[in-house]
Amino acid sequence: MESRQLGTSGLKVSRMALGTMSWATATDAEEAANQLVAFVDAGGTLVDTADIYAEGECERLLGSLLGDLVPREDIVLATKAVARRTEGPFGGGASRGALLSALDGSLRRLGVDHIDLWQLHAWDGAVPVEETLSAIDFAINTGKVRYAGVSNYAGWQLATAAMGLRDHRLVSTQVEYSLLERGVEREVVPSAAHHGIGLLPWAPLGRGVLTGKYRTGTPADSRGASSTYAGYVEQHRTERAARIVEAVVTAAEGLGTSPLAVALAWVRDRPGVVAPVVGARDTGQLSGSLVAEELRLPVAIKAALDDVSAVEFGYPERWPK
Repeated sequence: MESRQLGTSGLKVSRMALGTMSWATATDAEEAANQLVAFVDAGGTLVDTADIYAEGECERLLGSLLGDLVPREDIVLATKAVARRTEGPFGGGASRGALLSALDGSLRRLGVDHIDLWQLHAWDGAVPVEETLSAIDFAINTGKVRYAGVSNYAGWQLATAAMGLRDHRLVSTQVEYSLLERGVEREVVPSAAHHGIGLLPWAPLGRGVLTGKYRTGTPADSRGASSTYAGYVEQHRTERAARIVEAVVTAAEGLGTSPLAVALAWVRDRPGVVAPVVGARDTGQLSGSLVAEELRLPVAIKAALDDVSAVEFGYPERWPK
């Protein structure tokens, strides 16, 4: 698997990241171990988790696999801090106290002495941004964190955070980005490019819709059939999405590959993208994503997919005309 620099930092990561949101819930310990080994064997290095996944059990499971199964030094370990708002004295949310407590909790659960990439999961308008960013400075200065990023920030929020850090730079922003969700191209992508920040797309397969599995119904074993995730998937089951999916399927048939591989290769090679974050319930699903590593979309197919999935730009993104 090829590697790319994460933003303008000196950190290099595989151009596909292994997402672990389903671990410790839909994916058990044995299957998680199989996924991690398959990913590393394929040359993957960036593994992404979060303190909120499975109420912390995902981090514990990942931590238990590092060392004997996969050497810690072979992994770029990334996690996210949600810092839930509580009634405690530190205010919760993205306050300095809450974030640093969340970081200590992640370190304990993962069983490591530092996080390679620590990401703030969401913007918190109730806390001064200077206070939030001071937690990043402290985490890096104390050696608990090597690099910092954010997640789900709007364009102006990303720029504010990038400009507000005193001693360090943000290297990444994790956002939903796929052929079905291109809204980040209006302001997030230009902001990230201006500040030298790499894009880590989550849900690069349109929450599973771009695989084509929902073309004729809802498979019983899919997220769309789950009471927990049905709404999450339904957001991308629209008439517009159906047209895009058909274009992806047509491209896949012409290239002799899968719709999954086409959709993943498209977002992987978008400007500013470093590594799509790919999750899978099992190793079979992960293997389907790894196939995309060998795929380079022809220019004509890229152009056709760009056209069918285009988002509207206007004022002020394109001004003056």
